[in-house]
Amino acid sequence: MSPARNFSVETADVVVVGSGGAALTAAYTAAATGLRTIVVEKTEYFGGTSAYSGAGIWLPGNPAQQRAGVPDSVELGLEYFRAVVGDRTSAALQEAYLSTGPELIEFLEKDPALVFDYGPFPDYFEAPGRVENGRDIFPRALRAAELGERLADLRPTISIDQHGLSEDRSTLIGGQALIGRLLLALDATGSATLYSRTPMTSLVVEDGRVIGIDVDGPEGPRRIRAERGVVLAAGGYECDDDLRREHHALPSGQWTSAAPGSNTGDALAAIQAVGGAVDLLDEAWWCPATLFPNGRAEFTLGFRGGILVNGAGERFANESLPYDRMGHELRRGQATGVPHVPCWLVFDARFDAMPGISQPAPDREAFTAAGLWRTADSLAELATRIGVPADALQRTVERFNGFAASGVDEDYHRGEDAYDLFFADGTGPNPCLVPIDRGPYSAIQIVLGDLGTKGGARIDPDARVLDEAGAPIPGLYATGNSAASVAGHVYPGPGTPLGSGMVFGYRAARHAAHGGRQ
Repeated sequence: MSPARNFSVETADVVVVGSGGAALTAAYTAAATGLRTIVVEKTEYFGGTSAYSGAGIWLPGNPAQQRAGVPDSVELGLEYFRAVVGDRTSAALQEAYLSTGPELIEFLEKDPALVFDYGPFPDYFEAPGRVENGRDIFPRALRAAELGERLADLRPTISIDQHGLSEDRSTLIGGQALIGRLLLALDATGSATLYSRTPMTSLVVEDGRVIGIDVDGPEGPRRIRAERGVVLAAGGYECDDDLRREHHALPSGQWTSAAPGSNTGDALAAIQAVGGAVDLLDEAWWCPATLFPNGRAEFTLGFRGGILVNGAGERFANESLPYDRMGHELRRGQATGVPHVPCWLVFDARFDAMPGISQPAPDREAFTAAGLWRTADSLAELATRIGVPADALQRTVERFNGFAASGVDEDYHRGEDAYDLFFADGTGPNPCLVPIDRGPYSAIQIVLGDLGTKGGARIDPDARVLDEAGAPIPGLYATGNSAASVAGHVYPGPGTPLGSGMVFGYRAARHAAHGGRQ
């Protein structure tokens, strides 16, 4: 809440805070219906963490799936979602997400800039309603030339943005294409104004209703009034050191995929300041992450070989698990008192690069110099170099090699699920089980990372922020990682964060378009 101050005031119908996929979907929905829309972004770039992503979007039964002949439906998706999420979130919220997905894609694809295609990527759990090969859709690739000067406003990839590497951006894919296409569509409405380097400093409340925000941009502080509503879609609190220590027991806010200094809990603080209820603050969209020499930890998935060992030199999970499930295994293991964060990816000379997918790929020379990639001629020597008991590591590897020979992981069932096999390319009886028996041996340090936190405002099916009594706060909406996730403690399938964030951004804008009364 902010007292009145003597500075300039701008007025819009809808104000959106943030500029990732959820935020720009909300903004486009409002602007496409003729509402004066303002987007404010605290950093120099538009796109948020979405711009880094693969841009998978999980919306069962949508038109892009139907065009590809994928046998899916809202009903099947809802069966699966309820089976894995349970009653941790309300049935009404779950149904709003799943039932709105096809409508959202139909609405977006009315704009020629917004087009999506199906791509195989398995759901993360074996449960009723699962679809073979998954149900993800992705934005179609976009030529950078179509963006023109807007390309300079689009947050670059992680390799460029966080590691200073060069990368061809002539054709944009994944999150680059998603944000690029949303910017094109938003600009074409003629009803939207976008401000970068303009952080929100507070919400403005009059007579119990949120009527705007205060910001502090390049021109100094000013107020932006919102006649219909404010949509908070400014990410979570993953970059804030204090909040990460408090809620996640992590040492810093660097082990996240978000851009440094971007998502520091601004929306969370604003929600709490006006009496909004919050939930799931102990959660994130977890993942194993490769620790880089610059202190960043980058999302890592798709281990084609190797095993993960903890501080006792032992395996602790199926290394081919979906990344959020592996993240939860790291957290559970760490709670036992045996170090799991960091752990080590151990592999042999079959691989001259890390047998997993990280963006960018680890540079062996730089990682070795930083102590993050360690190599030895024997497992005993490698154990000494990574600080685990040599006899334990030897036993662990010998047992694993026996599983590789038989094709059956008796401990953790690696290679038995469709997701496990999606990335596998081994040649033995189980392509996920690649022996570790050719020296020299290597180990790369792995920590607990995330794609963003998932705790935030409790919302209703129209994305209205609820107070502690469960009543909507008039004029205030939240989506994306500024809202407590509809998925609760689990990550049902690839693209759930984007899919749910975009859906509730759309529903928020539609509700605001009707004066907040529908």
